[in-house]
Amino acid sequence: MYEHRHEALLPFGDFVRRLATHGGIALGLLVFSLGIGMLGYHFFEGLPWLDALVNASMLLGGMGPVDPLRTVAGKLFASFYALYSGLIFLVMAGMIFVPVFHRFLHRFHLEELAEDDKDEKH
Repeated sequence: MYEHRHEALLPFGDFVRRLATHGGIALGLLVFSLGIGMLGYHFFEGLPWLDALVNASMLLGGMGPVDPLRTVAGKLFASFYALYSGLIFLVMAGMIFVPVFHRFLHRFHLEELAEDDKDEKH
């Protein structure tokens, strides 16, 4: 998926496309995760769809639910959804930052290889 450290640096336009692809995957994961949260809050807690969206968004964002939980099923769902949300947050952050980090390391290795080549010639 990524170029090897001995290969040339990816052209900037291709890098931007790679960033967009990773951002799109992260966005899809976010929408999917919000959907799971909305379904859980709607069916386990009986919240209207908009309130379910607010609660799922707040939990995914790390703020916690807005409405108090009244049912055992809702409390169990919110517990597992909170654990899932913490993990998904890390995965989405990784999806967005990995291409940037890889490009930084790749550029560093190319400069290192160029210096090694220069030292070998002298």
